[in-house]
Amino acid sequence: MSGQEIFVIIVVILLLFGADKLPEFARTFGKGMRDFRKATDEIKKEIESNTNELRKDIDDVTNTIRKDVTDLSENITKDVNEVSDNIKSNLDDFSESVEKDVNEISGNIEKNVKDFSDEVDKDTKEIADNLKKDTNDKKKTSGPDDNDVPDDYKYDYPEE
Repeated sequence: MSGQEIFVIIVVILLLFGADKLPEFARTFGKGMRDFRKATDEIKKEIESNTNELRKDIDDVTNTIRKDVTDLSENITKDVNEVSDNIKSNLDDFSESVEKDVNEISGNIEKNVKDFSDEVDKDTKEIADNLKKDTNDKKKTSGPDDNDVPDDYKYDYPEE
């Protein structure tokens, strides 16, 4: 409100009630305003005290939940790490076992191939020796070559 409006209201009150009632109205109005402010302050204090208790309860619940979630998270992390370590250990053991088996099989295959190769070499040498011996024996025991054609049947090829 502007100053002129307040002045008009005061003049209307003076005209309606008179100058002698004006101080009484002011006292009553002031007392009413004081009581209203006092009641408002009490309501504010009551609301603040009740909300402080509520805030404290909410903070307690929040802290409890936060602690529980942190504990649960730590337990889950611990369990995951434990399971991961067990899996890694089992995988390492399995890998070592497979590697050992592969090396053993590889060694057996190499030994068998070498034994077979040695046996083939031995048999080949024995066959070669037997052929040489048979050839030498045949030359000693046989006369003229059985495949020799008598001279009558030989053909003389012209020389070029």
